[in-house]
Amino acid sequence: MTLDRFYPIFDHSDWLRRMLPLGVKLVQLRIKDQPPEAVREEIALSRDLCRAHGAVLVVNDYWQEAIELGCDWLHLGQEDLDSADLAAIRRAGLKLGVSTHDDEELERVLALAPDYVALGPVYPTILKKMKWHQQGLPRVTEWKARVGAVPLVAIGGMSVERAGGVFAAGADIVSAVTDITLNADPEARVREWLEATR
Repeated sequence: MTLDRFYPIFDHSDWLRRMLPLGVKLVQLRIKDQPPEAVREEIALSRDLCRAHGAVLVVNDYWQEAIELGCDWLHLGQEDLDSADLAAIRRAGLKLGVSTHDDEELERVLALAPDYVALGPVYPTILKKMKWHQQGLPRVTEWKARVGAVPLVAIGGMSVERAGGVFAAGADIVSAVTDITLNADPEARVREWLEATR
């Protein structure tokens, strides 16, 4: 299946409830610092919302819950790779996307035959403190040459205005977080994203 080119990331099912009706077809649920029962509830709610809207849900980090709740996609960061049971994830039939930031990480991830590779931060990001400086567009082009047919997700400092350049550099998918969640009118911003990526 071909993933949509626009890939917003949200931390709560309330966001999905608002954005899926607008036409979002690929979304990541990234929950941080919540008790286990809240995590399970959020994943189950988001799974059902995405199915009702014909959208792909990618669960960040919580691989055991994703397996137990019958989800289809999982995203893991590099630290998560150290502790996740990759064999169990594959046995459950979950498709896997993984974050990369440097050459060593990319080599490690390509050996796992991922279903997409994320590169970031392409531009400076305010979302989280990172030891990596911005990667820049030349890096997007280099990464795409290395991952080949595997979809490449560009993340970090993304905006509607930057999307065209990032696609031109070789990204297949552009992921956005704060450009939407911190916008004064998130729905209007998502509509702009959908227009820019369709």
